[in-house]
Amino acid sequence: MIHERRVYHAAPKKVGQVVQRFEKHTLPAFERAGIRAIAAWTVMVGQANDQFVYVLEWESLAEREQKWVAFTQDEEFQRAWAETDKDGPLVRYASNEFLVPVLNKLSK
Repeated sequence: MIHERRVYHAAPKKVGQVVQRFEKHTLPAFERAGIRAIAAWTVMVGQANDQFVYVLEWESLAEREQKWVAFTQDEEFQRAWAETDKDGPLVRYASNEFLVPVLNKLSK
């Protein structure tokens, strides 16, 4: 099992709009592509409060490649992205990491 941690660094004062787009448009597009979203967060206290973080779960990098391509080609999502970015990008930049487990249980 592989987990992908994605961080969207929102434009000033737009993290709420990033969350709304994720809930209304990204999650349905993920479902259509067969992508498993595990959890999502915003930063309450930390170095930067403009971040939207979420985790995806993959069986393999091959599965990720196949399903991510399908997601990026989803026409309904592409239209929603363009519409929500019409007054300027909601996201300044994004980063991602692929994580593999090293512990099965943190505590008993």
